[in-house]
Amino acid sequence: MSEISLNGRCLVAGSAQGSLLYADIGLSFWGGVEPFTGEVIDRHHPLSGQIITGCVLAIPSGRGSCTGSSVLLELILNGHAPAALVFERVEDILTLGVLIAEQMFGHSIPVVSLGEAGFAALRDVQFARVEDGRVTCFDSLPPQLHATVSPTRSNTAIQSRITLTEMDRGFLDGAYGKAAQVAMGIILRMAELQGATELLDITQAHIDGCIYTGPASLRFARQLVDWGARVRVPTTLNSISVDKRRWRELGVDPALGEPASQLGDAYLDMGAKVSFTCAPYLLDSAPQLGEQIVWAESNAVVYANSVIGARTLKYPDYLDICIALTGRAPKIGCHLAPQRHATLRIDVPYMAELDDSFYPLLGYHIGLLCGAEIPVVCGLEHRAPTLDDLKAFGAAFATTSAAPMFHIAGVTPEATNAELALGGHPPAKTLRIEEIDLLHSWRELNSAQTPQVDAVTLGNPHFSVSECATLAQLCHGLRKHSKVAVVITCGRATLESAQRAGYVATLEAFGVQFVTDTCWCMLAEPVIPPAAKTLMTNSGKYAHYAPGLVGRNVHFASLAECVDSACTGLASGRLPVWLHAAEQKEALVHV
Repeated sequence: MSEISLNGRCLVAGSAQGSLLYADIGLSFWGGVEPFTGEVIDRHHPLSGQIITGCVLAIPSGRGSCTGSSVLLELILNGHAPAALVFERVEDILTLGVLIAEQMFGHSIPVVSLGEAGFAALRDVQFARVEDGRVTCFDSLPPQLHATVSPTRSNTAIQSRITLTEMDRGFLDGAYGKAAQVAMGIILRMAELQGATELLDITQAHIDGCIYTGPASLRFARQLVDWGARVRVPTTLNSISVDKRRWRELGVDPALGEPASQLGDAYLDMGAKVSFTCAPYLLDSAPQLGEQIVWAESNAVVYANSVIGARTLKYPDYLDICIALTGRAPKIGCHLAPQRHATLRIDVPYMAELDDSFYPLLGYHIGLLCGAEIPVVCGLEHRAPTLDDLKAFGAAFATTSAAPMFHIAGVTPEATNAELALGGHPPAKTLRIEEIDLLHSWRELNSAQTPQVDAVTLGNPHFSVSECATLAQLCHGLRKHSKVAVVITCGRATLESAQRAGYVATLEAFGVQFVTDTCWCMLAEPVIPPAAKTLMTNSGKYAHYAPGLVGRNVHFASLAECVDSACTGLASGRLPVWLHAAEQKEALVHV
């Protein structure tokens, strides 16, 4: 038996072995892995359909949702987790899920990062054994290894590397209660992995861990409540898994509705505000330029960093509440100005007659190119994208990338020009997007095979008041087809503002149903009619996730096209004008 040993960095200690499941593309566990079976359900990923349970899973990193940590915790506690995780680089979101399982529930799996060369060497490996920071590769099943979990590292060992204030030490000593004590221990474990040497004060938090992924998510929150957890900074809550006030009316199964609602209550019991939105940047409490915050929810993180210019890492679920309980975060990454600079330049060609489908498609495509690198996008300086355009761009970008932010030259606040976004340094790499590249991504998001449209799904991320206004103008005086459901998800505050402005009355006359507190990444039947086979959306994020999450194919299009299809029950299949040139070039190539 031939063996190859690779040495890497041990992120979570332990030993395990199994068949190796390898991909060179990052994987979002939320929307990408089914938490009760271990199946990869991201239908755009090369591992789609594979079962990760018991395998040594090798991926460059996670990507997409901050809720990946919660899904991994579910997998570990219900016995469907990988035997071990091997990354190319240090990965915060998934590693945090393992640390929570280890520190709070006594279960763990080994996690290691190998670096670029070591990770690439795994491409054709059949079996692997992970022992702390070493990965041994085999071409046939190796002798049985008794899997072990190493003891949790003591806080004393970590403190020697991180400068702590008197208050930090008080948290660790239990002076502020058991919940804050455990939270500080978890923060320090992550700070050490990230390479931070000190912590910083934050002014507000947005919690993504309130999404119900299964019993483990509720168990975690209730444990904190039992320990007397109270947030120390103003804290908002992300969308939860149901419309908290109306889930029974909507026909949601109590098996989901009750624990999902209880999970929201648990975070409210910790002192969080009733917000329940995945777009906290639409609230009056939105942060300011340069403000140090702790936000989870991938689209919110990217918007806060990129569009507002506030400073946050892409915080995993559960680390978000730990930091809210202490008000202290690792001083690393996008909290620091030099680490917010772009390293990748992406040039976008001039394209005529853009509509609102351009920005989510562009964000989706650029996210695929970036991996974990922060890009500066050039070529949109005179396009004047709206805040809704940037919201849609950022959400799609956050779906396919692991990066915490982007810059758009001449548009976003830290990118007056490309040179400023790059910090005065030349880019490590420059890429040029061609029209035909965007055409390929358009077809990837348009997974539907027939023109039928059974439901139009809007509000991922949550609809804004200005989007309600635009939609009301588009459908004024019209009525949707009787067999097409049209559903908008939005925050409570947005719905109230849209009602006062008269938009809700117009939209309800058209046939729109509003759902608050939750969003499309959590919604399933019966809000999606059981008979509905094909969906239409203007969200690049939801067009990506829907085939795996709800088993429906999707038409992706502009908001105006969504209205037309809601009226006819059919998708036109028309390409937007700005993609016509790409289609013509493609036709010439085929000739």
